[in-house]
Amino acid sequence: MSSANLDSETIAGKRLLRLLVNGESHEVAGHVTHSLLEVLREELGLTGTKHGCELGECGTCTVLVDGEPVYSCLMLAVEAEGSEITTVEGLAQGGRPHPLQRAFSDLSAAQCGYCIPGILLAAKALLDKQPDPARADIEEALSGNLCRCTGYTKIIESVEQAVREMQG
Repeated sequence: MSSANLDSETIAGKRLLRLLVNGESHEVAGHVTHSLLEVLREELGLTGTKHGCELGECGTCTVLVDGEPVYSCLMLAVEAEGSEITTVEGLAQGGRPHPLQRAFSDLSAAQCGYCIPGILLAAKALLDKQPDPARADIEEALSGNLCRCTGYTKIIESVEQAVREMQG
């Protein structure tokens, strides 16, 4: 088999996947049935994206695909080819934490922290589209992300603080 045909053929259930993750191109031999979550964590070592319910109900595995929040447990990795994927590891800008990350840290919005990567990415998607959201908009944008440790107050306040910082 020629290497030119490798991307369109499967070998032992694997396929060469070309993924753009956090601005970097990756080629990885992944199982065609593996979710984006599995490939990110197991093949690329990006463990910031967490396994949660694996049913699309908790939001813990949220990543951005072309700027849209996606439950990576529900998307096959092959479906993400040709798209720009952002994980929590890709939020930092020039080695500096994103304003959302700083605000979550400053206000101690995380308790166990397991859900926070998905929440950060859902919040980033909101702020990229709506730089000055109302509290109701924040609540709506984060409604697909469950946190079992907090009452969400500090999480929402952290997003509001990040908005203020980003507006200067």
